[in-house]
Amino acid sequence: MDSPVPPREDIANNNAPPEPNQPLQRLWARLVSFGMADRVLRAASAVFTALMLAGVVLILSRFYASASGSTPAQQLPQESALSPTEPAFAARSFQKEPLQETKSMGIAPLVSLHTILPSRGRTELVSYVIQAGDTLFSIAEKFGLRPESILWGNRYTLGEDPHMIYPGQELLILPLDGTLHRWSAGEGLNGVAAYYGVSPDTIVNYPGNHLNPADLGDYSLPNIAPGTLLIIPGGKGEFPDWRTPRITRKDPATAVNVGPGACTGSYDGVMGTLNFIWPVSSRYLSGYDYSPEANHYGIDIHGEIGEPVFASDNGVVVYAGWNDWGYGEMIVIDHGQGWQTLYAHLSTVDVTCGQEVYQGDTIGTVGTTGNSSGPHLHFELRSDDYGRVNPWDFLR
Repeated sequence: MDSPVPPREDIANNNAPPEPNQPLQRLWARLVSFGMADRVLRAASAVFTALMLAGVVLILSRFYASASGSTPAQQLPQESALSPTEPAFAARSFQKEPLQETKSMGIAPLVSLHTILPSRGRTELVSYVIQAGDTLFSIAEKFGLRPESILWGNRYTLGEDPHMIYPGQELLILPLDGTLHRWSAGEGLNGVAAYYGVSPDTIVNYPGNHLNPADLGDYSLPNIAPGTLLIIPGGKGEFPDWRTPRITRKDPATAVNVGPGACTGSYDGVMGTLNFIWPVSSRYLSGYDYSPEANHYGIDIHGEIGEPVFASDNGVVVYAGWNDWGYGEMIVIDHGQGWQTLYAHLSTVDVTCGQEVYQGDTIGTVGTTGNSSGPHLHFELRSDDYGRVNPWDFLR
């Protein structure tokens, strides 16, 4: 028997999609039907991202709090723990972190419980034994003094000659720049101070001199024992010109006290060009430079024993031979117009008094005679108008 045919409306209902049974599904279906699904998805993504960032920040804050040894709550002042009458800053003022905790934060400063005072400058004389290779200038640099202070502090042994030092010799080193004076009977403080360009009180009040003003009496004849060494702070003296006086062709005999190389008579001859050339082939120093304050008025040019020495300009020989005051074998040439040149520590002297020489002529050879620490040529330039000038300014 045939089954009954269902009504037409039932057939239509069987072909339609089923209705959602869950509330969220029904809500999503309605959003889709209204065209709002995309907006809702974007809003949900933004909210989810914000929640994720907040979670990361919370995790990091807890991590750093644990690394420092305390929680964020412990790092902040506990205001609630204070009494109502006690100010908040009081608790902070008297809370001290343990030393081991501060060390974990980095390098702890090196703390000393003792105050270190700078050492005071000395006021007394000290002695120094010259070593091989020492010069007046290197010794001065070693003690922070000017070269002339070394020379003036030892003028009773060096004779005011910077070349008169040798290894093993003992020098007196001043505590500051100045001079040293050995007191003699009959001297007065006023005269001694004036000679060195200082005031009497500068000498009396210097602690290294150990002078009591109350015991000195009259400054014109003070109670100072002869032989007492007095430090003259800032004192300056004059160097005598007994080694190389001005020697001219008109009166070369002015040098008779210098040594047996002095010439006599009066000479005429060729005049110089006043354009001075180097007297040896070398162009660098092997000894002292020009230093008037250290009583060194020339330059010590490098040379080997026996190398030729040339006339720096045309002129007439006015000194030829030995110098008694440390220069050894020496030649002086007068170039006219007030100019002379000097050549010292020679090995040989190959010219004679009154001889005319021309620029570039060989007049002698390099040596190490006199007070010389090694082979070199000591060369000086003198002008009647300017005195003993720096050769570096004129040689070409």
